[in-house]
Parts: sequence; structure tokens; C-alpha cells
Amino acid sequence: MSDTPKQALNRRAFLAGTAATVLGAPALAQDVNANTTEVERDLSRAVRRNISSFRALDWRPYFRNLENGAILVDVDSRALHYWSADASLYKLYPSSVPLTEDLTRRGRTRVTLKDPNPSWRPTPAMKIRNPEWPDFIGPGPDNPLGTRSLHLSWQYYRIHGTHDTRKIGRRSSNGCIGLYNQHIEELYELAKVGTQVLLI
Repeated sequence: MSDTPKQALNRRAFLAGTAATVLGAPALAQDVNANTTEVERDLSRAVRRNISSFRALDWRPYFRNLENGAILVDVDSRALHYWSADASLYKLYPSSVPLTEDLTRRGRTRVTLKDPNPSWRPTPAMKIRNPEWPDFIGPGPDNPLGTRSLHLSWQYYRIHGTHDTRKIGRRSSNGCIGLYNQHIEELYELAKVGTQVLLI
């Protein structure tokens, strides 16, 4: 059933008001007839960008094989991809990534240790940047590494959980890759020491 002109106008007014709020431009909602099409286009582009950046990938462009399984971290789309060694299982998780390019490391590494109950110590560089931070936080609900941690062959780098779920999907870490605690717990069971890791 098609909309009456009044229903269509009401829908446009709602979209304009919602999109204006989302895009941080309240003035866009003032003139519905003049601005609705432009607002709808902007909102549609934003949604398409988000959907296209968080998408399933094939492992073949990134790894020669899946021996020991493989983890790909796409820093730009803020997503972690996991493939099992026999390619029967694929997982895609939203992640946090480093705050800046200076803190971001890219390249090939591997899982060297699985920590089921991580404790946290700031790195020397983190203490210089944030001298007020504590020297140690033991395992528990306030631990910045969450409920599980996968150590990588690069010193100080981890894939871990987080107690602060606001960080996921953002540039928010000091170098590590963060996941929701329920996701790192799942990945922890899937990954093994020796799992290949690639950050792009």
C-alpha cells in the first residue's frame, strides 16, 4: 500500500529530525521540504560506510594457509577476523584499536601465550604519558585486560577483553586490540599458541 502525501511528509519530517540529530546539525530539521532529500542522502551514505567497513572477508589474500588458525585485525574497520585451521569456522568481532598511528603496529605476529586470568601493568611508555596510573591491577572486574588475554610475539602487545565496553569500535587503546569480554572468551577457546596473527 502506498503512502498518502501527508504520511510521506510525516516520514520525511521524522527522518530529517532523526538524521539531523545523529549528524549533529539541528538546523537541518527546520526546513523539511528543502533539506529532507539531502539529509536522507547523508544518512544513507553514513550507514553504507559503516556496513561496508564491517564485513566478512576471505582469508586467502592475507595468509598462505590456515595452519594453527589465523587472526586478521583490520585497524581501519576496527574488526577482528578469525578462521579455524580447517576453514570450517569463521568469526568476526568488533574491536577497539590504538588511539594513534604512533601506537599502531602492523604486520605479522602470532599468539605466544594464552592468559586465562590476566593482570595488568602499564608499559614504561604508558607510565610516562600517564604517571598517575597505578603500577599494577590484579585480575578482576577492574582489570583493563578484561577476562582473557592473548599475548603476541611483539612485546607488550595483546588481544584482550575490556571492562570498558565504550572502547569497542573506537580508537581507544595504547596499542592492544580489545574485544568485548564475551568475545575474547570465545576467541580464547578457539585460538591456540601458534595461531597466526596479521594486523593491517
